[in-house]
Amino acid sequence: MQDFMGGVELVTPTVPEEATFDDPAAAVARLCELYDIATGFLCDRFQAAMEEGHPGVRYRAFYPEVRIATATFAKVDSRLAFGHVAAPGMHATSITRPDLFRAYLEQQIGLLIENHGVPVRIGLSATPMPVHFAVSSRAGVTVPQEGAADFILRDVFDVPDLTTTNDDIVNGVAKAAEDGTEPLAPFTAQRVDYSLARLAHYTATDPAHFQNHVLFTNYQFYVTEFEAYARAALADPESGYTSFVATDNHEITTPDGDLPLSPKMPQMPTYHLKRANGSGITLVNIGVGPSNAKTATDHIAVLRPHAWIMVGHCAGLRNSQSLGDFVLAHAYLREDRVLDDDLPVWVPIPALAEIQTSLEEAVATETELKGYDLKRIMRTGTVASVDNRNWELRDKHGPVQRLSQSRAIALDMESATIAANGFRFRVPYGTLLCVSDKPLHGELKLPGMASDFYRTQVARHLMIGIRAMEILREMPLARVHSRKLRSFDETAFL
Repeated sequence: MQDFMGGVELVTPTVPEEATFDDPAAAVARLCELYDIATGFLCDRFQAAMEEGHPGVRYRAFYPEVRIATATFAKVDSRLAFGHVAAPGMHATSITRPDLFRAYLEQQIGLLIENHGVPVRIGLSATPMPVHFAVSSRAGVTVPQEGAADFILRDVFDVPDLTTTNDDIVNGVAKAAEDGTEPLAPFTAQRVDYSLARLAHYTATDPAHFQNHVLFTNYQFYVTEFEAYARAALADPESGYTSFVATDNHEITTPDGDLPLSPKMPQMPTYHLKRANGSGITLVNIGVGPSNAKTATDHIAVLRPHAWIMVGHCAGLRNSQSLGDFVLAHAYLREDRVLDDDLPVWVPIPALAEIQTSLEEAVATETELKGYDLKRIMRTGTVASVDNRNWELRDKHGPVQRLSQSRAIALDMESATIAANGFRFRVPYGTLLCVSDKPLHGELKLPGMASDFYRTQVARHLMIGIRAMEILREMPLARVHSRKLRSFDETAFL
């Protein structure tokens, strides 16, 4: 198709006309068709332009779109926190990578059709597809840096537009389009593509490998234990796990498979123990600090995981605690500061019952302690997260007073960030920490003490996180995704 834009001929691909679907699988198939046409068109034109120079025209392709129009309020199961629009009207969202999100899209579109009794419309959105994201799916093709080509890239192709790539929907500040259309999903296509690219960069693994249950840790020791567990699982045909993926997308399917060392470790090394339908477990070593925690969760959120849990180390703040004790967070003191502009500190971050009970059950299973005896090695209470690793070196009167007033029993640098971003992105979250030092009581994290602690506690701590995820995996999705995470006017898509 040809048009004119500012006097320059605008060339777009020929695509099927918008159509209605009452079969979610057929709807997603059309989304895949439209997406493939768009990316194929841009990839081919980009390669030609890089070889032959400025084509004398401008190329443009658009993301596909899901749209639904409803005339009445839906009467749905009150236990269901998603799968229906909040009010009658027009709702739509642009879509990217429908191949990657096929199961998710079929489920969400299916619920819409079932709950509202009307078909969805599949066609083109009004959002141009940046060439950078289009070519990312074609091996060996990359967009050069600005100035490397013989022509100005933006004169020929659309490029990422950060003015429209934001978190307005999940932050609750998005406005309806000029025609009154409301958002149907928590993220737009460009926002998803942006995060998929960042994930590949930060984790050195393809986003397609990510599983629906994500563990975060702040120590590499957990990675070693996770790989050992993964190899044992692959040796057990009854485990249900099918493969293990390490950095640089090295994948093994047998317990003795070779995993080459990465010549350059990524910022957030990530590992995936895979099962059918993405029901396995992903472990992300986010390192230390709230900035890394926010970065990781900002991007993983677009994959719509079923749960993420922090299993890291912390400072115990009570004299009654011992090194190696566990802390199950049921509240958070947020002094991480990285999310203050997106989620005010006065917003409470509630504990989620399904996550809490799963973690407590996992602790009981791994320690063989039950009921009141669990208090011997696990405390439930407030976890404080700060942005200063060496907070102990400053005047301690103010910080210690706040810690005491909040009833905090542990302190780290990541947990509150992960929980707050889970709340913001409607991803079920939880925290189980392990006490590795007690700075207020003279037990500092010194090399000898740390080595002994790591040898005895890391494996058990990781196993508890894995067991908790396996418990959550058996729960109905609608139960795990609590209504506590949904606001007044929510998107229909989870």
